[in-house]
Amino acid sequence: MAKAPGRPIRALAVSGQQHGLVVLDERMQVIRPAKLWNDTETASQNAELIARFGGEQTFLKRFGIIPLTGYTVSKLLWLQQREPENFAKIRHILLPHEYLNFWLTGNLYAEYGDASGTGYFDVRSRAWAAEILASIDHGTGQLLRALPALVPAERIVGNVKPDIAADLGISNSCLVASGGGDNMMGAIGTGNVTEGVVTMSLGTSATVYSFRDEFVPSLDPGIAPFCASSNGWLPLVCTMNATNVVTQMLNTLGRSVTDIESAMTTTVPGADGLTFIPFLNGERTPDLPSAHGSILGVSASNFTPANLIRATIEGVSFGVLDGLDLILNGKSAKRILLIGGGSRSTQWRQLLADASGTDVHVPLEEEAGCLGACIQAIFAAGSEGGSRETFVEICDRCIKLDDRGTASSNPIIAPQYAEVRAAYKQHRLAQYGV
Repeated sequence: MAKAPGRPIRALAVSGQQHGLVVLDERMQVIRPAKLWNDTETASQNAELIARFGGEQTFLKRFGIIPLTGYTVSKLLWLQQREPENFAKIRHILLPHEYLNFWLTGNLYAEYGDASGTGYFDVRSRAWAAEILASIDHGTGQLLRALPALVPAERIVGNVKPDIAADLGISNSCLVASGGGDNMMGAIGTGNVTEGVVTMSLGTSATVYSFRDEFVPSLDPGIAPFCASSNGWLPLVCTMNATNVVTQMLNTLGRSVTDIESAMTTTVPGADGLTFIPFLNGERTPDLPSAHGSILGVSASNFTPANLIRATIEGVSFGVLDGLDLILNGKSAKRILLIGGGSRSTQWRQLLADASGTDVHVPLEEEAGCLGACIQAIFAAGSEGGSRETFVEICDRCIKLDDRGTASSNPIIAPQYAEVRAAYKQHRLAQYGV
């Protein structure tokens, strides 16, 4: 590993992908390759678990959340049913960022934010849901015993081990904060630690989330009422098809990301009637794990590379904007922060601003998850030392916006996108009933 340059590092935190399942045996060795967030082969197990507790609404009332196929809990049931020999070996259950914390410190801890994406965590009481785990291990207690202790955002989970510190070129006095899931760290890294701020992330998947001081119950299964990694809550909507779909379309057309800007500027909203439903990987919101993508409204005049690129970006964006509507629930956002690979596109930012009716900003630091982890480390190390500096105060001094990247909403274009979105929803309704 490359040695870390610069001044001595006092503290660090890990930002990791959510929902992955890492299982260890009694020797603390990994039992099998991790099953990741985008693994949809556990769809039947997820449906079975929900049915065991009386259906979606009953599950929601009991535990505050409805697990989706990508969540960790269905991976455990899948393992119990498909690989019973590996299931029997489980002594420790970790999420990806928790495993990295274990690798760094030798200690096993979980924190509320990432834990709330497992499906076996009660987001209201911030505690493991023993009943759900017992339904998988038949009440033996194996799974509950395998879970790490839960800690809040200000908790230091250990020091970097001497051998790891030597490899990294840092001091073994370096503190390791609790860290969290990439969405939770992205929230902190965009200043989404106070109500009214919305973060949109355009990566392989797309997410929309907004901080809340209190738990806000929702009967909509599309909203994941996660906990924040800054000691609040972070209602979140995720779509599974975002920049990965755009990249696949560009590759199919023999184009590159540099062609996005020209394609968008030489076409009009609605791509001359071409509609792309981008469910190439199934979909999480709406919950359609077996869905497929489709191109609709094709004609001799609109079937061009530029229109195909625009239709792809519009299809992805409309899913994201549906998520924004769910999160806001009729309210308005004070500010929308856009992060992820898609945020680099000027025209994509403009589309989101015009279609949402809200200005879209980008942080100067593109790696918002990494910055959020740094800010959490500052907060935790400060709390350890008696500091009273809040997340809001740290974010105010650490986060800067890239004013050149701001996209201002155009009220003339907004009605055009409203019409195109309505047509998109009609196509989706006709195909999938949602």
